[in-house]
Amino acid sequence: MVEWTDFERATIKDIFSKLEYDVVGPATLARCLVVYPWTQRYFGKFGNLYNATAIAENAMVSKHGTTILHGLDRAVKNMDDIKNTYAELSVLHSEKLHVDPDNFKLLADCMTIVVAARFGSAFTGEVQAAFEKFMAVVVSSLGRQYH
Repeated sequence: MVEWTDFERATIKDIFSKLEYDVVGPATLARCLVVYPWTQRYFGKFGNLYNATAIAENAMVSKHGTTILHGLDRAVKNMDDIKNTYAELSVLHSEKLHVDPDNFKLLADCMTIVVAARFGSAFTGEVQAAFEKFMAVVVSSLGRQYH
Protein backbone atom coordinates (compact mmCIF):
# COMPACT_ATOMS: atom_id res chain seq x y z
CA MET A 1 0.00 0.00 0.00
CA VAL A 2 1.20 3.46 -0.87
CA GLU A 3 1.39 6.09 1.80
CA TRP A 4 0.18 9.52 0.68
CA THR A 5 0.92 12.73 2.51
CA ASP A 6 -1.81 15.33 2.88
CA PHE A 7 0.13 17.52 0.46
CA GLU A 8 0.29 14.76 -2.16
CA ARG A 9 -3.43 13.99 -1.87
CA ALA A 10 -4.37 17.65 -2.12
CA THR A 11 -1.97 18.25 -5.00
CA ILE A 12 -3.24 15.33 -7.09
CA LYS A 13 -6.86 16.35 -6.55
CA ASP A 14 -6.02 19.97 -7.37
CA ILE A 15 -4.21 19.06 -10.58
CA PHE A 16 -7.04 16.90 -11.87
CA SER A 17 -9.67 19.48 -10.91
CA LYS A 18 -7.93 22.03 -13.12
CA LEU A 19 -7.20 19.87 -16.18
CA GLU A 20 -9.09 20.36 -19.40
CA TYR A 21 -9.56 16.68 -20.16
CA ASP A 22 -10.45 17.20 -23.80
CA VAL A 23 -7.18 19.11 -24.31
CA VAL A 24 -4.68 17.36 -22.03
CA GLY A 25 -5.79 13.80 -22.82
CA PRO A 26 -5.48 14.13 -26.61
CA ALA A 27 -2.22 16.09 -26.31
CA THR A 28 -0.77 13.39 -24.06
CA LEU A 29 -1.67 10.47 -26.31
CA ALA A 30 -0.61 12.36 -29.44
CA ARG A 31 2.77 13.18 -27.87
CA CYS A 32 3.26 9.53 -26.97
CA LEU A 33 2.41 8.34 -30.49
CA VAL A 34 4.75 10.91 -32.07
CA VAL A 35 7.70 10.60 -29.69
CA TYR A 36 7.45 6.82 -29.39
CA PRO A 37 6.17 5.75 -32.82
CA TRP A 38 6.31 2.03 -31.97
CA THR A 39 3.34 2.64 -29.66
CA GLN A 40 1.21 3.24 -32.76
CA ARG A 41 0.96 -0.52 -33.32
CA TYR A 42 -1.82 -0.68 -30.73
CA PHE A 43 -3.90 1.84 -32.62
CA GLY A 44 -4.05 0.29 -36.09
CA LYS A 45 -7.78 0.95 -36.37
CA PHE A 46 -7.30 4.67 -35.76
CA GLY A 47 -6.52 5.39 -39.40
CA ASN A 48 -3.93 7.94 -40.49
CA LEU A 49 -1.08 8.14 -37.98
CA TYR A 50 1.62 8.88 -40.57
CA ASN A 51 2.97 12.10 -39.09
CA ALA A 52 2.61 14.45 -36.13
CA THR A 53 -0.06 16.57 -37.79
CA ALA A 54 -2.17 13.56 -38.75
CA ILE A 55 -1.90 12.20 -35.21
CA ALA A 56 -2.78 15.54 -33.59
CA GLU A 57 -5.81 15.94 -35.85
CA ASN A 58 -7.02 12.34 -35.56
CA ALA A 59 -10.45 12.26 -33.91
CA MET A 60 -9.95 8.73 -32.58
CA VAL A 61 -6.66 9.72 -30.93
CA SER A 62 -8.41 12.68 -29.32
CA LYS A 63 -11.30 10.58 -28.10
CA HIS A 64 -9.07 7.87 -26.65
CA GLY A 65 -6.79 10.45 -25.03
CA THR A 66 -9.80 11.95 -23.28
CA THR A 67 -10.94 8.47 -22.24
CA ILE A 68 -7.52 7.77 -20.72
CA LEU A 69 -7.63 10.97 -18.71
CA HIS A 70 -11.13 10.20 -17.45
CA GLY A 71 -9.84 6.75 -16.49
CA LEU A 72 -7.35 8.44 -14.20
CA ASP A 73 -10.28 9.95 -12.31
CA ARG A 74 -10.88 6.49 -10.89
CA ALA A 75 -7.37 6.49 -9.42
CA VAL A 76 -7.79 10.01 -8.02
CA LYS A 77 -11.01 8.93 -6.29
CA ASN A 78 -9.44 5.70 -5.01
CA MET A 79 -5.90 6.73 -4.11
CA ASP A 80 -5.73 4.19 -1.29
CA ASP A 81 -6.61 1.27 -3.56
CA ILE A 82 -5.40 2.07 -7.07
CA LYS A 83 -4.14 -1.48 -7.58
CA ASN A 84 -7.59 -3.01 -7.17
CA THR A 85 -9.25 -0.10 -8.96
CA TYR A 86 -7.26 -0.95 -12.09
CA ALA A 87 -7.28 -4.74 -11.77
CA GLU A 88 -9.71 -5.24 -14.67
CA LEU A 89 -7.89 -2.72 -16.87
CA SER A 90 -4.63 -4.51 -16.17
CA VAL A 91 -6.12 -7.82 -17.28
CA LEU A 92 -7.63 -6.20 -20.39
CA HIS A 93 -4.37 -4.58 -21.46
CA SER A 94 -2.35 -7.71 -20.72
CA GLU A 95 -4.51 -10.55 -21.95
CA LYS A 96 -6.70 -9.04 -24.65
CA LEU A 97 -4.84 -6.02 -26.00
CA HIS A 98 -1.32 -7.37 -25.36
CA VAL A 99 0.05 -3.91 -24.60
CA ASP A 100 3.72 -3.80 -23.64
CA PRO A 101 3.61 -2.60 -20.00
CA ASP A 102 6.57 -0.28 -20.64
CA ASN A 103 4.18 1.83 -22.70
CA PHE A 104 2.27 2.84 -19.57
CA LYS A 105 5.44 4.52 -18.29
CA LEU A 106 5.99 6.25 -21.63
CA LEU A 107 2.45 7.60 -21.56
CA ALA A 108 2.88 8.74 -17.95
CA ASP A 109 6.06 10.60 -18.90
CA CYS A 110 4.24 12.29 -21.78
CA MET A 111 1.42 13.25 -19.46
CA THR A 112 3.87 14.78 -17.00
CA ILE A 113 5.30 16.94 -19.78
CA VAL A 114 1.88 18.05 -21.00
CA VAL A 115 0.65 18.83 -17.48
CA ALA A 116 3.86 20.70 -16.66
CA ALA A 117 3.47 22.82 -19.80
CA ARG A 118 -0.15 23.62 -18.89
CA PHE A 119 0.66 24.57 -15.28
CA GLY A 120 3.87 26.47 -15.98
CA SER A 121 5.60 27.85 -12.89
CA ALA A 122 2.87 26.40 -10.63
CA PHE A 123 4.26 22.95 -11.48
CA THR A 124 6.99 23.21 -8.87
CA GLY A 125 9.40 20.45 -7.97
CA GLU A 126 7.18 19.40 -5.07
CA VAL A 127 4.09 19.32 -7.29
CA GLN A 128 5.96 17.36 -9.95
CA ALA A 129 7.18 14.85 -7.37
CA ALA A 130 3.61 14.26 -6.14
CA PHE A 131 2.32 13.93 -9.70
CA GLU A 132 5.08 11.52 -10.71
CA LYS A 133 4.50 9.42 -7.58
CA PHE A 134 0.80 9.20 -8.46
CA MET A 135 1.55 8.26 -12.06
CA ALA A 136 4.10 5.64 -10.92
CA VAL A 137 1.43 3.99 -8.77
CA VAL A 138 -0.98 4.03 -11.73
CA VAL A 139 1.66 2.54 -14.04
CA SER A 140 2.51 -0.16 -11.52
CA SER A 141 -1.18 -0.99 -11.05
CA LEU A 142 -1.80 -1.23 -14.79
CA GLY A 143 1.23 -3.49 -15.14
CA ARG A 144 0.25 -5.71 -12.23
CA GLN A 145 -1.23 -8.46 -14.40
CA TYR A 146 2.09 -8.84 -16.21
CA HIS A 147 3.99 -9.82 -13.07
